[in-house]
Parts: sequence; C-alpha cells; structure tokens
Amino acid sequence: ECYVQNTAREYAKIYAAEAELLEGFGEVPEIIPIFLVHRPANNIPYATVEEELVGEFVKYSVRDGKEVNFLRRDSEAGQKCCTFQHWVYEKTSGNLLVTDLQGVGMKLTDVGIATLAKGYKGFKGNCSISFIEQFRALHQCNQYCEMLGLKSLRSTHQKQRKAASMKSKNLPNSPTVKKTVPKKAREPRDFIPSEH
Repeated sequence: ECYVQNTAREYAKIYAAEAELLEGFGEVPEIIPIFLVHRPANNIPYATVEEELVGEFVKYSVRDGKEVNFLRRDSEAGQKCCTFQHWVYEKTSGNLLVTDLQGVGMKLTDVGIATLAKGYKGFKGNCSISFIEQFRALHQCNQYCEMLGLKSLRSTHQKQRKAASMKSKNLPNSPTVKKTVPKKAREPRDFIPSEH
C-alpha cells in the first residue's frame, strides 16, 4: 500500500512540475504521502499513517472505469485527475496507469496502480491490466490534456482496434466459417437476474 501510493506520489510531483509552468493551469492534484509504522508492542505490529483529509471525500476515478462519476467529468479537480492519468499513461508509453484517484479537493489518497502484465521498470501494480484497456477506451480529453499537449487516446485506440480487425480478416489460408443457429434457438429467452 505504501509502495503503490508513494510511487504514484512521485509521478504526481513530476506532473505538478510540468503543469505549474503552464499559464492558467492552476492548482495541481497532490497525492499525500503514506508511512509504514512499526509498533512491536502492539498485537498488530505494523500500521500505515497519513494526513487526515477533512471535507467532502470524492472518487474522481474508479478502479474499473465503469462507474459514471459526474464530479470526475465536471469538476476542476476531477478533470485534472483524468489529465494526470492520461499524462502518466503517455509518459510510461501505456505501461502504467494511476487509478482509483480519490480524496478531498486536490489532496488524494488510497490510489491504485495498474501495469501491463510484465510490470513497468521492475514495478508491478495492485490493479488489473484491464483498467488500462478501459481507460484507453473511455478517457475523454479535456482542456488540461490539451494544455499539456497530450495525444488523444481515441485515435490511437481506434487505430489499434482497426489494425487488429484487419489482421484477423487478412489471415492467409483461414477458412471462413459461418455458424448456423437453429431458428428455435434464436427466439428471445426469459431474463433471469443474477446476484453478481
């Protein structure tokens, strides 16, 4: 937990240094430090300690990218958090993504990091690689992405999907198999809700 958050914090410091040079960018999100404390006389000998954040706690990004969050899209802090994610993604050539950004105002805590399966520079995150795929597919650039000169992920994601589609169509000696489904099987079925 400490390693992940403090690694994300180092990226946030570099992001802040770049963003603060831009006229009109304004305040930059900060990931607060977290410390590991050893308490040998206690039943639980290790604990983490961090600054207490007072105020409305908001999730600006979520781990799986599926949850709709208007504060992420509409608030300045939310937009700057999304830009930070985009910036990290671009700086690491798509190998790493800081996710689960949450906190009070511009002070963030309890973040996650997703890496590709091989990791990134010896670091493996604590989130699934699928978060990177979802971010690439769902991220919408905002004015702060533009101010930092970040490349749109829409065009690269669409190009990658199109290239993958073309590869599957152009495979040599690949027979085209058409599945036939009996007419009875195509009729609508009753929907049974699941607890999942």
